[in-house]
Amino acid sequence: MAVLPAHLAAQDSASPRQRVPLAEGWQFNLAGTDAAAAERPHDEDWEVVSVPHTWNRVGYYLSDPASHTNTAETVNKVQGVGWYYNSFAAPTRDGQGRAFLEFDAASRTAEVWLNGRLVGTNRNPFARFRIDVTDAVTFGGTNALYVKVDNTAPLTEGAQTADVLPMTGDFFVRGGLYRPVSLVLTKPVHFDLLDAGGPGVYATTLRADAASADIALTMRARNDSSRPQGVVVTATLLDAQGTQIASTRAERTLAAGELAEVPASLTVSNPRLWSGVADPYLHTLRFELRSAAGELLDSVDQSFGIRTMALDPERGFILNGAPYRLVGVGFHQDNEQTDWAMTPAQVEESIRIIREMGANSIRLTHYQHGQPVHDLADRYGLVLWDEIGLVTAWTNQRDQTETPAGIVANARQQVADMIAQNRNHASVAVWGIANEVDFGPGRPDFLGRPPEVVADPIPLLEELAGLVRSTDASRPVVLAHCCENRGMVDVPEVAETVDAVGANLYYGWYYGRPQDLGPHLDGLRAKRPGQPLSISEYGAGAADTLHTDNPLGGPIDMGGRTQPEEYASWFHEESWKQLEPRTYLWGTWLWNSFDFGTTVRREGDAQDINTKGLVSYDRSIRKDAYYFYRANWSDNPTVHINGRRYVDRAYQVTDVRVYSNASRTTLTVNGQVIGTLADCPHSVCVWPNVALREGENVVVASADFASGPVEDRVTWQLAASQVGSFRIDSGAILAANAEVRFGSDNFFVGGSAGNMDQTPRGRPPVPASIAGTSRRDIAATYRRGDFHYRLPLADGRYRVALTFVEPDKAVGERVFDVLANGTPVLSAYDVRARAGAVLTEQVETVEATVTGGVLDLHFRPVTGEAIVSAVEISALR
Repeated sequence: MAVLPAHLAAQDSASPRQRVPLAEGWQFNLAGTDAAAAERPHDEDWEVVSVPHTWNRVGYYLSDPASHTNTAETVNKVQGVGWYYNSFAAPTRDGQGRAFLEFDAASRTAEVWLNGRLVGTNRNPFARFRIDVTDAVTFGGTNALYVKVDNTAPLTEGAQTADVLPMTGDFFVRGGLYRPVSLVLTKPVHFDLLDAGGPGVYATTLRADAASADIALTMRARNDSSRPQGVVVTATLLDAQGTQIASTRAERTLAAGELAEVPASLTVSNPRLWSGVADPYLHTLRFELRSAAGELLDSVDQSFGIRTMALDPERGFILNGAPYRLVGVGFHQDNEQTDWAMTPAQVEESIRIIREMGANSIRLTHYQHGQPVHDLADRYGLVLWDEIGLVTAWTNQRDQTETPAGIVANARQQVADMIAQNRNHASVAVWGIANEVDFGPGRPDFLGRPPEVVADPIPLLEELAGLVRSTDASRPVVLAHCCENRGMVDVPEVAETVDAVGANLYYGWYYGRPQDLGPHLDGLRAKRPGQPLSISEYGAGAADTLHTDNPLGGPIDMGGRTQPEEYASWFHEESWKQLEPRTYLWGTWLWNSFDFGTTVRREGDAQDINTKGLVSYDRSIRKDAYYFYRANWSDNPTVHINGRRYVDRAYQVTDVRVYSNASRTTLTVNGQVIGTLADCPHSVCVWPNVALREGENVVVASADFASGPVEDRVTWQLAASQVGSFRIDSGAILAANAEVRFGSDNFFVGGSAGNMDQTPRGRPPVPASIAGTSRRDIAATYRRGDFHYRLPLADGRYRVALTFVEPDKAVGERVFDVLANGTPVLSAYDVRARAGAVLTEQVETVEATVTGGVLDLHFRPVTGEAIVSAVEISALR
């Protein structure tokens, strides 16, 4: 259980530091790209908002819009300028005290005006920044604050954001003050607030074991007064009950205007270590600045976990000297309700869902995330991968041969901000400097023109890696690559610039099969045996409103609409079989925890949403694959029936698939016990060919755990028209609409699926024109090769109707037999000869006798491959 220090939220009540949240009273004007509207003076027509705020709303589901926050009418993808205005009262000045405006984030860029003066700018969309406004603020009076933010896409011609990362990516960079804003007041002598948005006080565990731990400290003390100041700097380590267990003290004289770094160290006897989810024990480090006379000038509390972390190429991730397997998810900072302006409660809800599935790690993608998720990770023992917004592209013009100086500077700023603001978090294990920059070669510019010269990302990566190592040598430098050893051209081997890598691999989705994943990882490991390797992304799209009877029945559309939920479940089952035994991996992060907004996708049942999340964008639906990981990764008692949202069933028999981590799991359908399975492999229990009856079918899976019985219950419907018959849309992974219900391709053995329609990635299909049919969609798909359909049927006589369409062969190029339980019913059949033309439907009707409860239809090639577009079977009366 997480132990939260009593002092985490409670600063010393005598602390002179004041914080004034600026959440309410804002007015907002979206100028967008309208230069005439981008005027600083506000008027009564400005929109009243609270901060955090973003004007963007990205992504919506096409199905059941009434149950979702976003619709086509509420979406706002405007990129450009937005103005914020606030009139706030500042406290009276305490002596020569200082005032700072603190922004936890402003995207992409910010100009800050206070009382008519430009007081500061910022060009990191993802990090906290502070501005010293002492000389501009009206103490004890009213202040006029204007903030201009600009999230124009960097690749837009003439954009002021042209050197602000990321240049591109499969996510949308929102605009606004999407994290909190505060006014912070301090005495003239204080800990540094201008150190890249960090706390000004830092701690690193150098060594730790059960006997003792050594902690290195750096305290940045600043004297903004006009005369020298003698100060006493102290750091005290408190346990969760507030008891002091170690302390250090240093005396300094600070000259007027001086910033001094005060190093120190602590030694702790018999420390209680921060040990991941098993025991995420947090101490409090209290830093104090006092005058020589003992007056408290400033104080800062930091939660702190004592731990050591390392990466090993053989043993994986090492926590406190022992292997600790990281299993986790990628995470974006948006949801359907508030987009990027997520509240701490919404972040906590997301983390709760992630924890419940058994994940012990999160990759914070693809930019620096805010403090709430870091605080929660500390508290709950979740290990974090932090990274900056260097994604895919490292130049902003075609044919550039080196990274522009502005982008280099921006990347360096993002690294410095990320480390300063997050280095005290026990949960942070690695610093990520890039994602998929080996995918960048060949990237077109904003006009779609491919480059003639490809820039080399390695000099930039080497510079960033060096910056990380010189700033925080206690954590490895990492990146995620996608394309090495995948047969692509001009792929730079970026892995050699960092200490450890993650591979983003989509075998079974964008290419190959899930079974190829493990061998590919083994090949990368053999290539660099001394470098720790992880898998940083793997996943598949899943629309929870689209379903299939067999995930292998036809092709999915990786960039389009055909993305049934059951395929993603199969994908994750097969992928985990590859990953689970490879203990050399220092971590595995699936993609993604939640569906998220992006403007480059039109897929599944959504618009502008990446559907690879295990949970829906609004957090309301946990897809079936979520429970696969919960059953495998967690001790939470789990019994979950798959296909629960596939309510109206196409076939009278079905496999029932249950994810269960129980030792024994029982299935009951309509009150009849189907069977009990013990210790299901990888927690996947399957009861094949379970019969359904007409009307309502109640399916119950149950198991006993030490904590008590657990059951899952779903209700499926079977229409009268589906009883006593099978209608198979061959080659289709989703059933087509027709005058009667067809199921997707199922009950097959062998062959491969095909489609006569063109399905360009990310664009609508181009339907083939098929003559002689009223069921074009059914006729367009097919199964081909040497294959069987084996259908469970009661003994008796059946009518078999077979639909054929020849896609492209001449007479005599495709000839095959069809056998029913070994008896030929069509011999030397040539679809082209029979139909008289390609792309013309031909239906043949035969009869077959079933004995032994199975009808085996064998499509046996004579010349070329056999083919069929639909199989319809009904009993003869």
